[in-house]
Amino acid sequence: MRRPVKQQVERGAQPKRASHHAARIPHHVAVIGAGFAGLAAALRLAEAGARVTVLDHLERAGGKAALGEPGFSSGPTVVTLPQVFRALHGRVGLPPPPLEAAQPTTTYHDRKGRTFAPEALHVAGSLDATLAQLSRREGRDYVRLLAAARRMYLDAAPTFLFGPPPGRLALARYALTRGGRAAPWSSLARFVRSGPFLTPFWLRFATYLGADPYRAPAVLHNVAWVELGYGVWQLEGGLAALAVRLCERAEELGVRFEFGTQVQQLITHGNRVLGAHTNQGAFAADAWVSAADRALTRRWLGLPTQAAPRSLSGFALQLHLQENCGQGHHVFWPADYAREWRDIRAGRLPSDPTLYLHLQGDRAFLLVNAPPDPGVTDDPRGYGAFLLERLQARFSLAVSEWRPLSPADYARTGVAGAFYGRAPRSLTSSLRPGWTLPHARNLVQVGGTVHPGGGVPLALLSGWNGAGRLLGLPYDDLDGFCVPGEGETWAELG
Repeated sequence: MRRPVKQQVERGAQPKRASHHAARIPHHVAVIGAGFAGLAAALRLAEAGARVTVLDHLERAGGKAALGEPGFSSGPTVVTLPQVFRALHGRVGLPPPPLEAAQPTTTYHDRKGRTFAPEALHVAGSLDATLAQLSRREGRDYVRLLAAARRMYLDAAPTFLFGPPPGRLALARYALTRGGRAAPWSSLARFVRSGPFLTPFWLRFATYLGADPYRAPAVLHNVAWVELGYGVWQLEGGLAALAVRLCERAEELGVRFEFGTQVQQLITHGNRVLGAHTNQGAFAADAWVSAADRALTRRWLGLPTQAAPRSLSGFALQLHLQENCGQGHHVFWPADYAREWRDIRAGRLPSDPTLYLHLQGDRAFLLVNAPPDPGVTDDPRGYGAFLLERLQARFSLAVSEWRPLSPADYARTGVAGAFYGRAPRSLTSSLRPGWTLPHARNLVQVGGTVHPGGGVPLALLSGWNGAGRLLGLPYDDLDGFCVPGEGETWAELG
């Protein structure tokens, strides 16, 4: 819950820094949602001098990272694009975040006992250690597909990641100058076909956007470059601790948090939002930021629900371990990767799922893909015990206690438990909606269900710049596209 004002003063709250570029500063802004997008929006608004109230139905900040046990991984675990985190900390007066490169990025295990632990090219500076784990043919495929992922990413990033929501002119410019290099007529599964060992490796990156990789367009292959090119980073305390730091900084800037407050309806007059009905009463504000699922925002505004397939959900276990197992990310492939996705399309929890394990000292987080259906199981403990048995058959782990998180739990942060709104099944459905909604001129929509998309760094960008639009401030890419050393170590990709 929110700290008393007296405690905020005792902690030495710093004065707000005035913005020299702001065209308009609403007197009072309400932010719906205290996930990473909502926190970034609240910080930028408070820095500009607005009075900010954050409404969230959970009991603490962090969105999907705040489910289950406090201080425990429950949603996002992979930190990529560290420059975004560093820039945000600098913008709001925080010391640099404690980040350390993870080498290897992730260790992949197949059913036959073979492992693959790729190192990020930007961090390692060479592909030698990665290619040494592959056959000659697999190595050629790896270099070819890594180069393709880099090309797609560099082509797409200025338009779709590190810029405002693109209009028709920007989309046409991309399509005419770079779109042809994104294999627009190919599926991802066909584009990354590279043998039984590497094909599921490349397909998995599309799940970072909530996609079924067998239904995803080839352009989603660009996601692989973010991890394999620029690296995965360990954040001290994990992303739950980051949410705590951002929340505390927001409180120092005067932001008020109202946790346990669930929005039920937005009150509109003409084309403006005047207030919100919640389980804690009515709230009024001059301007609004919704960091909730876009489908929820539309529902609160009384707008029709758009029929579209929802992105993936997940089923997770929070594990207490009997000893410190260090840091690391592991993926355990099933016997038949395609069968996992047939189960999910049929609305079933997978009978032989891919297991993702994040180790963090004496705690661990196990996640599997699941259909976006809160009612997919009425026995979470039973399926959780099944997953734990599967994991322990392949990885030695002494667990003292555990807690399941099902799609019903994730439905607290997204419609039907979907992680990232609608499913990206085509080029057009891969585009994220912009930050505005009809009939709500004083509201901006931010978060993983809108531009630029899902994942913590993109959610931070969305919240920061959605709030900036509300204030009339210029777009700020948070140094996301400024990667030191770009062009220096990529020669071996050809």
